[in-house]
Amino acid sequence: MDDEMKLPVIKHLTQFIEDNDEDYIVETIETLEALTEVPSLKDEELDVIGELISNMYGAIEVNKMIKEGATKKDAVNNFMKRVLGSIDK
Repeated sequence: MDDEMKLPVIKHLTQFIEDNDEDYIVETIETLEALTEVPSLKDEELDVIGELISNMYGAIEVNKMIKEGATKKDAVNNFMKRVLGSIDK
């Protein structure tokens, strides 16, 4: 996970998962990962796709914590602490 993760994006995607289904996010990740194999993509484009994928994985992780009983606020905060902790190392 990189420092490009955006808290508002993760919160929005977490709400999307609640309102719809995690499968949409999983399938979108697979689609975006397949797109990264296009040889003509520029580095900036790959960075944006990577950022989207990271945020989607983040939302899945937050959703998992919520399913395990955490409040949405605690799940988001704990996730961001872990991400920021891993960046500091």
